[in-house]
Amino acid sequence: MSVGGFFVNIAAMITDIEDFFSKGCGRCDRFATEDCSVRRWLPGLERLRAICRSAGLVETVKWGHPCYLHAGRNVAIIGALRGDFRLNFFNAALMKDPEGLLERQGPNTQHPDSIRFTANEQVEPRATALRAYLLEAMGYAEAGTLPPKTTQALEWPEELVNAMSADPELADAFGRLTPGRQRSYVIHLNSVKTAATRVTRIAKARPHILAGKGANER
Repeated sequence: MSVGGFFVNIAAMITDIEDFFSKGCGRCDRFATEDCSVRRWLPGLERLRAICRSAGLVETVKWGHPCYLHAGRNVAIIGALRGDFRLNFFNAALMKDPEGLLERQGPNTQHPDSIRFTANEQVEPRATALRAYLLEAMGYAEAGTLPPKTTQALEWPEELVNAMSADPELADAFGRLTPGRQRSYVIHLNSVKTAATRVTRIAKARPHILAGKGANER
C-alpha cells in the first residue's frame, strides 16, 4: 500500500508516534535496528517535526508515519527512505510553491507534492519557507478547499489492447473496473520495458481483472 508516497506494510506498521522517532515506521525488517532509515535522518526528521508542531498542526501517526492535521484534514506527512527524507503534502495541487521546493515523487505523480532532503542540515535553512507552506496548506484545510479532480491521460499498452481484442471476457471485465483500477493496470504494464513481460503480466493479472480487483489488490 502507498500513502503520501511512502510504501507501508499494514500488518507491521507502528501506531505510537514516539515509536517512529525511536524505532522507525515498522514497514521493513530494518525496524528498530541501526540500519533503519529513520536513524540515519533522525536530526532532520526531528526538526521537521518541530516545524510542523510549531505551525499549530495536530500531530498523529497514520500509516506508520507522523501525519499532521488541521481542521480535521490531513495536511502533511513525513518519512524516511534510504536515500532521503521528505515532507509530503496532501492536496498538493492547491500549493503555489513560490520557492520551487516541491517535487514530483515519481513519473505517475500528477502534481509536485514532496519536499526532499538529502542531508539533515538542509532543513534549518528552509525552516521559514516550510512554515509558510504549512500555513498555506492549513488555510486550505480550514476553508475546506479541495483541488479539482483531474484524470491524467495514460497510454494503454498495445499488448493490453490486443489481449482484450482476443478475449471478450477479459475486455468486458476490464471495462467494468473502476477508473482507478484500470489505471493501476496501465501503470503496472507501462512500468516494464519489454512486450514479452507485459504479455506475461496480463496473463497473470487476468484472474484479478475477472474478479474485479486492481493491480495492487490481492
